[in-house]
Amino acid sequence: MQDHEGGKRLLKPLKCRFPRLKLIWVDSAYKKGGFVAWVKETLGWEVEVVEHPWSGQRGVWAPKDTVIDGEKIRPSGFHVLKWHWIVERTFAWLSTWRRLAKDSEVLPSNEEAWIYLAMVRLMVRRMAQNSS
Repeated sequence: MQDHEGGKRLLKPLKCRFPRLKLIWVDSAYKKGGFVAWVKETLGWEVEVVEHPWSGQRGVWAPKDTVIDGEKIRPSGFHVLKWHWIVERTFAWLSTWRRLAKDSEVLPSNEEAWIYLAMVRLMVRRMAQNSS
């Protein structure tokens, strides 16, 4: 199943559960299949596709005989994308709990309860650090 189809299946039941939700960040895989338009029409939420500024760029127009430095146009290597770190960081926090490091729960509601427990513990620790 493609990301845009799975995203529709995931979000459809959540329509009335999050009345304050206004914006969803997604990666470039969700640009296909009309996902962005579907979310706007069906759920009334905005979707921001987070991608590198050079994504989809195949070349540049330049005068004849101009030497172009490819690194300036499309840099190589790893580059942090805006907002991606939020999700990755949260998964890293959750995976420090042995129970959440592997998907061993039978019921999704059990997994959800453990995630709430882990995040409550994280918030309480932060609050305790700030109070001293």
